This record gives sequence, C-alpha cells and structure tokens, in this order.
Amino acid sequence: MTKTYEVRTYGCQMNVHDSERLSGLLETAGYAKAEEDTPDLVVFNTCAVRENADNKLYGNLGHIASVKAKNPGMQIAVGGCLAQKDRDTITQKAPYVDVVFGTHNIGSLPVLLERARIAEESQVEILESLEVFPSTLPTKRDSVFAAWVSISVGCNNTCTFCIVPALRGKEKDRRPGDILAEIQALVDDGVIEVTLLGQNVNAYGVEFGDKQAFAKLLRACGEIKGLERVRFTSPHPKDFTDDVITAMAETHNVMPQLHMPLQSGSDRVLKAMRRSYRQSKFLGIIDRVREAMPEAAITTDIIVGFPGETEEDFLDTIEVVRAARFSGSFTFQYSKRPGTPAADLPDQLPKTVVQERYDRLIEVVNEVAWDEAKKQEGRVVELLVADHEGKKDGATHRLTGRARDNRLVHFAPGDHEIRPGDMVDVRITYAAPHHLVSDEAPVGVRRTSAGDAWESRHGRTEVRSVGLGMPSLGVPQALPPAPSCAV
Repeated sequence: MTKTYEVRTYGCQMNVHDSERLSGLLETAGYAKAEEDTPDLVVFNTCAVRENADNKLYGNLGHIASVKAKNPGMQIAVGGCLAQKDRDTITQKAPYVDVVFGTHNIGSLPVLLERARIAEESQVEILESLEVFPSTLPTKRDSVFAAWVSISVGCNNTCTFCIVPALRGKEKDRRPGDILAEIQALVDDGVIEVTLLGQNVNAYGVEFGDKQAFAKLLRACGEIKGLERVRFTSPHPKDFTDDVITAMAETHNVMPQLHMPLQSGSDRVLKAMRRSYRQSKFLGIIDRVREAMPEAAITTDIIVGFPGETEEDFLDTIEVVRAARFSGSFTFQYSKRPGTPAADLPDQLPKTVVQERYDRLIEVVNEVAWDEAKKQEGRVVELLVADHEGKKDGATHRLTGRARDNRLVHFAPGDHEIRPGDMVDVRITYAAPHHLVSDEAPVGVRRTSAGDAWESRHGRTEVRSVGLGMPSLGVPQALPPAPSCAV
C-alpha cells in the first residue's frame, strides 16, 4: 500500500520552495500526499527567525506524538533552519522524532527515513555546507503556472538580529545558464510567472565577481518567450544598484513591484543592526524606482523594538513609512535569538513598550497602504487569475488574482468562463488596505497556455526533476548582452 505524507511549512519563501522540493522527493520515492486520513509521514520544515519558533515546533511535535502513539508505523521528520540550529536537542526533547535533517541536505530525507525504519532509532544528519543545489532535486509545485526559482542560497551579510546566515551558510550562486534553463523548462511545462529567490537576491554574482549579474539575469528573462511575469525576493538596499532599476523598467516581463526590507528608519538603529545603509540611501532608492516605474508598488519589512531603540528612533521609522508610501509592510516585534549579536546587546526593551510601538506602527502602515490602494480605484488592471480562492470568494461569487504590481484583487467574473492561469483586465471598484475589489464584469479576458495547463492537469501536479547542477568553481558562462529573508 502506498505511504502518505504531509509537509508542514513555517517561515519564508525559501522554506516554501524547499517544501516543494521535499514533496517532489517523497513522491519520487513512492509516497502520495495525504488527503483526509492520518499520514504515514509528517515533515516539519522549520524556520528559526522568530523567537517563538522553538515553542511552536515543540508544541506541534507534542500534539503529533499522541497521533503517532496510536499509529506505530508513523514517522516524523524535522528539517529546516531550526533543525540546523537545534540538532542536538530535538531528539532529546522529542525522542519520538525519527529523522532530523538540516538546510544543506534536504535530498537525504528518503534515505534517512528508511534508515530510521530499519534501525528503529532516530537518524540525525546535519551538513555544514551545501552539497547539492536544491534545484537539482525533484519538485512538486503548488501551482501549475507559477514557480519559485532559486538563483542563490546563503547570505554573506552579518545583520546582528539574524541567525539565517549561520544556518544557511555563505552565499552560493548558480550559473546563469542553469537558471535560465530551469526557467525555460518551467515555461515549457505551462508556467508563465516565476519568482527569483535568494536570501539576498540582488547580491547575485558576488561569488563569480560580476556586479551586474542580477541586472543581466533580469534582462535575459525578458528573452524567454512565453514567460509573462518575473518577480524577485528579497533584495538588500546595500546591493540595490541603478542598473537593476533600469533593467526592471526596460524588461517587459519584470513586474513593477519591489519588496525592499527597511527594518528601521533610524540611522542609529540601522548601524546597530549592521544594515550597511542609512535612511537617505533607502529613500533615494525608492525615489529612483518610482521615477523609472511610476506605477510600482513597494512593500517592506520593519522590526520594532530593536535593543536600544528610543522613541526618537521609532519616530524616524514612522517618518520613512510615510515618505516611502509603502503599499504594504510585514511588521515584526524584535525577537531575541540566541546566537545572534543583538541578543547580547544592552537595553533590551520591555514587551509593553515594544507592543505599544508596534500597534502605533500598524496604524500608520495601514493608513498609508489604504491611501495608496485608493489611487487604484477606477483604474483597469491586468490580473493573473489565482488557483486558490479568497476566504470570502464563495460567498461573494468572486475570483481572485494578482495585479502586475502584485496587489491582491477579488473580482466578479461576470458571464465569462475564466480558468486559473488566465489573464483578465478588470476595473477597480474600491480599495481596502490589503486588497482591491472589482465588482464589474471584466473588461477583457485572455485565455493563456497557463490556463490550458491548469485545465489539463486539474486536480494533480507533476513531479519533475531539473538536473542543472551545483554551483562550481570558476567563472560561469556570461549572460548574453542586454537587448529578499531575514527579519
């Protein structure tokens, strides 16, 4: 009988992408995704960024332990950043866990599971450096027509609040030809939107000494026929250069959207965070992006309550939020992570102070985002129709899609037959802080190859392996001449 599995994902887009690889590996090994029955295997793909990540994991493990007790053949695996960090404690706190694996060896999971079954004891394997680039592994995408593509892994930055570089390692860049070959294979398979991923995505090229490699890569994506939308996340302000802005503006399928982590608007706090830029540089980038792409929507990450943050520092952050006019912000209360320099800084702020500032920031963030969203009212925007519904779509008889600037739009389909993956043009009726609504019938509907792919594979996704190799020593083949995680 076929064994079933469930993958539970926590954290950033890199983890989501890794979970797609884990699903692909398991299905290649003969597992099937669990539907309603208790799975034979539960995999926790963890994140270590937030302070409560440990408590959340062990709470979930405690719950699943009682399920395993009733199903003796069931296996539990823990991977990801928290597994990399807590390699020596997970099986001590949760001895019923069968496999612990790290960020550098997700490809080992099927073998480790079999070892654990035969030996009847926990298997722990944590590698200190990357041996197989994740994109060489099979994948099972959640979406038929949208895909993540890793262009690098690891990070060379030393932000004092972030534990990710210690767990993911130094930056490793893929060869440009391998990236473009993977994208072409995805497009051939019905994908029309890709998101380029990296811990510090716009530092791409640092390993082989080409400071313009990321801009060249964006332009090369514009040459791939059938690729309609290109996004990337997450960039770092210190590496964000004007050639990237120009490439974004001049490449037809690079979307007018930018997620640019701010973290703090205070120069003093940014210095303490080791963020390598200051308020003026950040706002200068925003200004130049908007000059090149007036329609661009810009989102950000912000941390409130970093050690030593004063009321004046906090007000500097509020000032930048108002000046930058973010269309959305992921806001976080500072989370003390053992092993990071910030954890040992003096002047750790009381929870009450952090919470009060956080609440004030949320008010301003929502106010600014709503003002920016209202500017979309009356405009006609192009949507890529999603293959999932909004929470209220069933009750409101709407569908959901993403605009070119990545805004979420709920729209009335009218009498049109519209499939996930198709493109529609809709007129925005009204705006809310975090989404837009169109209650008129679409202005236009365009059936796409992505819609065809969704229709032909409705109800299933395909496991594929793109064997494109590890980054290697030496200078990779150059791109043709031009025609973001951590919080």
